[in-house]
Amino acid sequence: MLSHLQQKLLLSLTAILVPAVAISAQRDSDPRLFVNGQSTEASVLRINGRSYVDIETVALLTHGIVTFQSNHVLLSIPGAVPSAPSAPSAPSANGLSREFASSAIATLAEMKEWKGVVGTMVTFGLAVDDKWALMSQDRVAASLEQTTAAASTNADRSALQLLSTQFANLAKWESEIVAERKDLNGARTVTPNALQNDPVLIKFSNCGRFLSVMLGSGAFGDNPSCD
Repeated sequence: MLSHLQQKLLLSLTAILVPAVAISAQRDSDPRLFVNGQSTEASVLRINGRSYVDIETVALLTHGIVTFQSNHVLLSIPGAVPSAPSAPSAPSANGLSREFASSAIATLAEMKEWKGVVGTMVTFGLAVDDKWALMSQDRVAASLEQTTAAASTNADRSALQLLSTQFANLAKWESEIVAERKDLNGARTVTPNALQNDPVLIKFSNCGRFLSVMLGSGAFGDNPSCD
């Protein structure tokens, strides 16, 4: 028989996991976002009658810049580009294809959500099995495969290497977290600001911001945080 404390812990864990699983199950039916009549890879998440889109995704799709500060978030969006057709220009050697950039933006958003799921495990000290932990990783891996298929230029393939490194670093970090959970090691949970001070997550965030700006600019660039 479960003790009263064990029953309470089981109910608390169920309350956390069930909504997450329900949201995950609905992801396949999430509507796609259209910007100025153009389809994107970004999904619109609907919760309680409201629609949500990742703010960094919005910045990328509008060629804007989002800045996170201690007490506010600043989103800067440049003026609209004239819609009149113009003569095609020769592609830049560092230019990213539109299809690849759009797919890569969606993959970045999936990675952020994956990091959030693992972060929740740490924050609440949840112990989970490998199957549950790999659900988010498999979804991101599938998104990365689509982005890989969309890479058609040398610049695309160079950017894909940075995106793949970002995925590998996050996968390694997740494996360490899952191992700690299985060993009932709660050091990260009880340590104040463990996630904020985690060097792996700091590097992941820095690389993510760089990739967001790079993909939005449409031109390949490199950054040490993405090594």
